[in-house]
Parts: sequence; C-alpha cells; structure tokens
Amino acid sequence: MKENKTISFVIPCYHSEQTLAGVVKEIEETMAGLPVYAYEIIMVNDGSGKETWDVIRSLCEGRKDRTGMDLARNFGQHAALMAGIRAAKGDIVVCLDDDGQTPADEVGKLLAAIEDGADVAYASYEHKEHSAFRNFGSWVNEKMLEKMLNKPHDLYVSSYFAMRRFVADEVLRYQNSYPYLLGLVLRTTKNIVNVPVHHRRREIGNSGYTFGKLLALWMNGFTAFSIKPLRLGTALGAACSVLAFVYAIYTIVKKMVNPAVPVGFSALMTAIVFFGGMILLMLGLAGEYIGRTYISVNSAPQYVIRETTGKEEY
Repeated sequence: MKENKTISFVIPCYHSEQTLAGVVKEIEETMAGLPVYAYEIIMVNDGSGKETWDVIRSLCEGRKDRTGMDLARNFGQHAALMAGIRAAKGDIVVCLDDDGQTPADEVGKLLAAIEDGADVAYASYEHKEHSAFRNFGSWVNEKMLEKMLNKPHDLYVSSYFAMRRFVADEVLRYQNSYPYLLGLVLRTTKNIVNVPVHHRRREIGNSGYTFGKLLALWMNGFTAFSIKPLRLGTALGAACSVLAFVYAIYTIVKKMVNPAVPVGFSALMTAIVFFGGMILLMLGLAGEYIGRTYISVNSAPQYVIRETTGKEEY
C-alpha cells in the first residue's frame, strides 16, 4: 500500500443541518485510525437553504482540508455529486450521504477493496433501514440498471462508494445536463466490487427523495445512457402491427363465413384506443429524448455554484 494517498470525501447535502456535523466528525475519527492517508472533505449544499449552508460554512471555517459549495438551486443529488467530484483532488474519491445512514466508520473496507485492485467499490447492505417506499425505489432502480445499462445481476449499487482517480476523471468528461452517476461508472469500468457494511436507521428527518425525484432519476438513467426504450418501442410497434393484421384477417374471414355477423363497433374502438395509446406513448418517449438533446445542445448547466467556502479561500 502506498503512503500519502489522499482521500476525497464528497457529501451532497440536502436539509442536513442536524446531521452533517456528526458525519464529518465520524470521518475525522475514522481517518485518524488510517494515518497512511491524507484526506479532504467536500460538502455540496444542493439548494436546501440557509440553515444547511451555515452549518457547512462553520465546518469549513479555518480548515484547509474542507471545502463547501452552495448550489444556486436544487439540481439533484447526482448533479451535486458531480460538483463535488470536480472539486476533489484525491487519489480515491469516496461519496456518501449526509444523514449518517451510510457508515463513515467503515470506509476502511471500501479503501481496502480499492487497494486490492478494484476500480470501484460499492457498499452493500444485508438490510436497509429505509422506508418501504425507498426500498421499492431502490429495487426498481436495480432492475432498471440491469435491463437498460447491463449492470451485472450480482452487483449491488448504492450511494456509498469509492472510486479510483481515473474513474472520477472519466465521469467528469460528461458535460451534459441530467448526469446519472451510476450510468457513468458502469460505462467506464467493469472492475467493480461490493463491500458489505451495515446500514443505519435514520435518526433525524425524512428522505429527500420523493416519488417525483425518483421518477426523474430513473428517467435520467435510461434516456441518457440507453436506447433500449426506443428499441422497445420498435418491437411493440411491430407486435401491434402483426396483431392488427391478424385481427383484420380474422374479421374478413368471419364476415365471409357468416355475412350476417355485424362488424363490431366495440372491437373497432378497442383497437383504435389501444393502438392510439401505443403511438402516443412512443411519441412521448421519443419527445423525451429529443427534449433532453435540445437542452444539452443549448448548454443547460449540470449545476450552478453560488458560493464556495473553506479550502478554496486559501
């Protein structure tokens, strides 16, 4: 193991004024037991207001190993991570949550996995202390990553992970809007491992992920890094065309066999509604891709930094 490597801790912050100081303290205490590493802490306030930013400023005051960044509005967790990673100078970048549920005192396990040769090490949990809604969202995210981004079935991804410098640099090459960090990591390397850690119960507050934010995150994932939804649309369109052709043949044969049989109005309306719905669905999906491309071409920012504090001031 090389000495004097620097570890960059990146913490996206959202209404965490009551928990952030505890996370930072735990990092300090843990790194004191790992003297072969230097470290820095980068805290990114993702538009959560004055209270959280005041805590970040106080934690950075007089410290050259801490940086605080205040985003102009809420850009989302992955955009905040991109801002923090761009400011990170370390040989290894560790990303973790601001609520204390991800155990900073077990970061040594992630670092050991990197030192053993992994490019990225994700924390995995035997049991997550989240609400049923969040656990369901995580399950959907896992399945989406498997189907859309070819994530290995046995790989668990989480918001607590460590990555080598070259992975961080490759991630930062993505300049467009709607960053999706998991997709960026998966397209960079397949040398990814899981490290078992325990997941803590949330002591204060609620998760910042609403259903709308989870839906937006999933949309980022499969529109930014996969064309499989469009291919699915092609397959569904072909299937519907075949069904429509078969139904037309059936209707003609039925009429020829028994001319007295009336042409079914209800069947016709069902077919129109079904195929019309499919067309609108795929037009909406295509429009989503086109809209995101348009926004990216117009250089919409991943994030906007209002203010920095700490290390950057020296």
